[in-house]
Amino acid sequence: MNANFFDESTPLAAAAEHSVLARSRGAGGPQLPRPAATRVMVVANQKGGVGKTTSTVNLAAALCQLGMRVLVIDLDPQGNASTALSIEHRRGVPSSYDLLVDGTPLADVIQECPDLDRLYVVPATIDLAGAEIELVSVVSRENRLQKSIYGHPWVGDAERAGEERFDYVLIDCPPSLGLLTINALVAGAEMMIPIQAEYYALEGLGQLLETVEMVRSHLNPRLIVSTILVTMYDARTRLASGVADEVREHFGNQVLRVMIPRSVRVSEAPSYGQTVMTYDPGSPGALSYLEAAKEMASKGATA
Repeated sequence: MNANFFDESTPLAAAAEHSVLARSRGAGGPQLPRPAATRVMVVANQKGGVGKTTSTVNLAAALCQLGMRVLVIDLDPQGNASTALSIEHRRGVPSSYDLLVDGTPLADVIQECPDLDRLYVVPATIDLAGAEIELVSVVSRENRLQKSIYGHPWVGDAERAGEERFDYVLIDCPPSLGLLTINALVAGAEMMIPIQAEYYALEGLGQLLETVEMVRSHLNPRLIVSTILVTMYDARTRLASGVADEVREHFGNQVLRVMIPRSVRVSEAPSYGQTVMTYDPGSPGALSYLEAAKEMASKGATA
């Protein structure tokens, strides 16, 4: 059973507590210790349908509800993270495309999320689909995102960036290992890999880890895989339990104890332009993401 981070001892009490927290938009100051410096985390898995974007937006929302300042960078041309966070991302809107291809400053492409205080978003537009081809001839094309992120005055430690700093930057990658994902891996200090609790969970993961190692060796020695999140977990099946055990056997302490259950409410929320954290804060999916955010924050970058 997932650890319960609330003081209350029952699921009903935890649901009520989170519903109150969601309605308050996380007002009242941080409920978690702020990291000493901005944690730049890449959320990636080239296998589609594993809950990558869902996990990015819900963890971002959970961290904001807990008082953190969070920036989500949508690097997927489909723009699903932008949709879930009610961010305009039609063609022509300043976006991650402008950031990568034109070198537009990060500050000029950020939007504020209308549903959550302290949550900021760089949207993705369909233009991003052609970015990899356009970047082929660009010098230092793998470093474009890194330069944009660390050039922003709100990214860094407390001394450099002050109280206004972002506590977390979460980068949502497309389901591929192309130049967009490479840009994210070069920019990030940490990587989170969502893994679906189903039969093919570990298929292709070796290729992903080989890519991470290549980036570490040649482009970004700081990069670590700090967090593995098991998603779409169905406690009723032996298969899900077996997959979770196998993932823990492979990755040990990198795997969060909290697992995200398969949930209709989590799937419904984006169609309303919301995360499940505001759509149904008392649901098991929302509570699990809140617990996952707390666990991820408490483990820091040394997991």
